[in-house]
Amino acid sequence: MKSTDKLSQKIKQLFVILLPILVTQLAMFAMNFFDTFMSGHVSAKDLAGVAIGTSIWIPIQTGLSGILFSVTPMVAQLVGAGRKEEIPFKVVQALYLAVAVSAAVLLAGAFALNPILENMNLEEPVRRIARLFLISIAFGILPLFLYTVLRCFIDALGHTKVTMFITLLSLPVNGGLNYVLIYGKMGLPALGGAGTGVASAITYWVIFLVALAVAARMQPFAAFGIFRKLYRVSVSVWKELLKMGVPIGFAILFETSIFAAVTLLMSNFNTVTIAAHQAAINFASFLYMIPLSISLSLTILVGFEAGAGRYKDARQYGYLGIGLAVGMSLLCAFVLWLFNEQVAGIYTREPDVLALTQHFLIYAIFFQLSDAIAAPIQGALRGYKDVNVTFIVALVSYWVVGLPVGYGLANYTDLGAYGYWIGLISGLALGAFGLFARLASVQRKARLGLAAFAK
Repeated sequence: MKSTDKLSQKIKQLFVILLPILVTQLAMFAMNFFDTFMSGHVSAKDLAGVAIGTSIWIPIQTGLSGILFSVTPMVAQLVGAGRKEEIPFKVVQALYLAVAVSAAVLLAGAFALNPILENMNLEEPVRRIARLFLISIAFGILPLFLYTVLRCFIDALGHTKVTMFITLLSLPVNGGLNYVLIYGKMGLPALGGAGTGVASAITYWVIFLVALAVAARMQPFAAFGIFRKLYRVSVSVWKELLKMGVPIGFAILFETSIFAAVTLLMSNFNTVTIAAHQAAINFASFLYMIPLSISLSLTILVGFEAGAGRYKDARQYGYLGIGLAVGMSLLCAFVLWLFNEQVAGIYTREPDVLALTQHFLIYAIFFQLSDAIAAPIQGALRGYKDVNVTFIVALVSYWVVGLPVGYGLANYTDLGAYGYWIGLISGLALGAFGLFARLASVQRKARLGLAAFAK
């Protein structure tokens, strides 16, 4: 009975951490959904332009934000080990790193944006919309990365409801700005799809400033005194952050960029195919918010237990998270199969785009099942501060297997654009298998006392 009570307590704690994170992720996703949905109702060209722009932006956003995700396991393990006095210095160093990363992105973008777009086989209106979208959203890069650090700090302390409310605030801001800027309301010019970039940049500034106020004035965060002292840049802490963050970031980059690469390769097909693919990928990304939220929760819970040396509890949280993700994935697959036409109809009214989106959504069912295994395992491994193998698995499964298989099927068989989706499914399935094997190895070493994860 005692072990049953302990298990039910773990399930309750998992949901206490998970539910606010899920709402937060859905709110963050809703910004991209608004971009896709509202652009699609302007024209197929606007939808395609936003699709291309998003395919370039999302890997940059998620990959480089992933580097800053190292703050979560770092803070969670310091809390678990009872070393809270070290947290302010390390969080400030992460903020400094966020500024440096932002500057690097802006500098690279200034030189690379035009060559990338000019070398793509796009209709001129689509290229123009994509360029304006990317230039506009660049003004929000700095606040987005700074917000990521503050969010990781707040979440690692277990107060995931706080970041949930901050992110929920972004929804009416982003939605309202999209409406005004896309369609030209309140006396402003109609920017079409490009207006989504302006709206997102402004929204990033809003959520950063709110998070800044919360971290500085609201308890228990204010007690850490994050902003009371101006620290010098610490090369050693940057190395510590990057040692964990770079593999995390690149693993996320390899995963998200594979979808971006496929979308860019879709530019060899017509505008209808690009638009339909983007709509299906957008909804698949919506479903991914569930395993991703479980992943972020496991990083906090496993990190805390590993920091305290309670490896049995850390292992139990890991398997609870994986089981929950798989169960939810099966439920989502059933709903998507049942309401396939209705889901496609959310994104477009154009008959050709609608029909093709329905076909793509069937393929989305299969690779979201693999995501349900892979994403929670990635979160658990980050909690153990084990990140290097995840990076290697992502590289091999997505870029050595997934993309080449998809390219071959799309260009050398009658499958056409569907071949890319089969390639994605192959890569995701291989990645899930490799990550599961790594988690089993890490947990075995922890049980035998061979891994000093709490250091």
